[in-house]
Amino acid sequence: MIELYILLIFTIIAAIVAIETRDLLSSVIAVGAAGLGVTTIFLVLKAPDVAITQLVVEILCLIILIRAALKRDLPFSTSGRWYLNTAITGIFIVVFFIVVMKCLKDLPDFGYPIMKVASTYIRDGLAKTGAIVADELAELLEVWDKASFSTLEDSIVYHADKHFSGDIIGMLRKASNFNTRGARKIRHSDGSIRYQKGNGEYIMKRDGKIISYGYN
Repeated sequence: MIELYILLIFTIIAAIVAIETRDLLSSVIAVGAAGLGVTTIFLVLKAPDVAITQLVVEILCLIILIRAALKRDLPFSTSGRWYLNTAITGIFIVVFFIVVMKCLKDLPDFGYPIMKVASTYIRDGLAKTGAIVADELAELLEVWDKASFSTLEDSIVYHADKHFSGDIIGMLRKASNFNTRGARKIRHSDGSIRYQKGNGEYIMKRDGKIISYGYN
């Protein structure tokens, strides 16, 4: 990480120069150098999003500071192309504002997964990464009851290890999609109902919640 220490020293020196120098324009340039050093540090630390934000803010601040510094040395004058330049600047600001408002209206609501990347992640995330969307997991667990186990987690792990070689997500999905049509219905004295299929697949429910699922 020697490059990190070099960048830190460079940033500190630039900051000191910005504070101590008497020339205003030189001070602004030193501030820009310090900001560039900070941006590079963020890149070294694997934070490109923060680096981009720092760079954008740094550029905007430099533009304002340089303009302020030059204004102190140059007298205000409306001669020459001042009116044209002012008109062009005003038109640019108006057009930029209109484009920004149009883009904001076209953006989807925050968290609404209609973008290509989001839809691809939701559709293929489990198969390619082994991950599962938190909302789906919550829905799968909501239909289960711990029954005689100490916790719901103990029940889930037990049934997954016994019938599905530890595939918890696969078991939860199959149990959620279990079709009772055509299955033999058996009522028990504790109020639970067992649905048994000819291939050995079964599910047990009590009060509308799953208490057991697997194969005989």
